[in-house]
Amino acid sequence: MGIIAWILIGLLAGLIAKAIMPGKDPGGIIITTLIGIAGGLLGGWLGKVIFGVDSIDGFFDLSTWIAAIIGSVILLALYRVTIGRGRSH
Repeated sequence: MGIIAWILIGLLAGLIAKAIMPGKDPGGIIITTLIGIAGGLLGGWLGKVIFGVDSIDGFFDLSTWIAAIIGSVILLALYRVTIGRGRSH
């Protein structure tokens, strides 16, 4: 997939992750996109390592979207924990 496809998947996966995990985040659309793109890569890597499958097959494959959303949720949770610690001090 091309970079534009990854950005689009990242944007949408990041938005879906924020919808799944509502709450205030100190990031705007750029942070959402970056978390989504990184989440897609993380989800694909985890799918390959844990299940031995190539989960990032193509733009319209359900496995691509599921991996991106799961990875984005994981990264969003880590982002909140990290930022939450920084704010409390």
